[in-house]
Amino acid sequence: MNGLTSLLSAFGLSTAAGLNAYIPLLTIGLLARYTDLITLTAPFDTLENPIVLLVIAVIALLDLIGDKIPAVDHALHAAGMFLAPAAGAILFMAANSDSGAVHPILAAICGIIAAGFAHGARSTARPFVTATTGGVGNPVVSFMEDVASLILSVLAIILPVLAFLVALGGILLFFALLRRLRRSREPAPQAR
Repeated sequence: MNGLTSLLSAFGLSTAAGLNAYIPLLTIGLLARYTDLITLTAPFDTLENPIVLLVIAVIALLDLIGDKIPAVDHALHAAGMFLAPAAGAILFMAANSDSGAVHPILAAICGIIAAGFAHGARSTARPFVTATTGGVGNPVVSFMEDVASLILSVLAIILPVLAFLVALGGILLFFALLRRLRRSREPAPQAR
């Protein structure tokens, strides 16, 4: 991949990690192992190792199930405050490693920020879903986050420009919804 394509791909993968830390790691590991769509250089080629893939798959499965269970989902989100940014850093550096467009430290910082922001948005929205649905909507939202993470991960490899635009659109949508929510909470001006 060239420099710009690698950056767009890295941004998409890191943002996907904010929604689910394990899906993008598993996606690039499988795609690097079984296709020519992505090339991972050392040390990131470790993600292609069958044992590493199996471990990530088992953890991903446990996370997929656990995030659908009330109370467990909140504990996973708390752990995700650290895991998602770490996965984002790894993914940004891995996607950038082939082109070297960005220094690894800067790549790690960008990955931490992208995944951290996406996870923060997810964690900000989840209490609202819990409050408005009595927790019944949490598994549905969790499933949608998992699907979005998978789609964004695949797009980041196949169509990096589209992945970047989807991630950017998600960020803009989050801010628009947050702004609207804040406005709805403001008291209405009283007429005199």
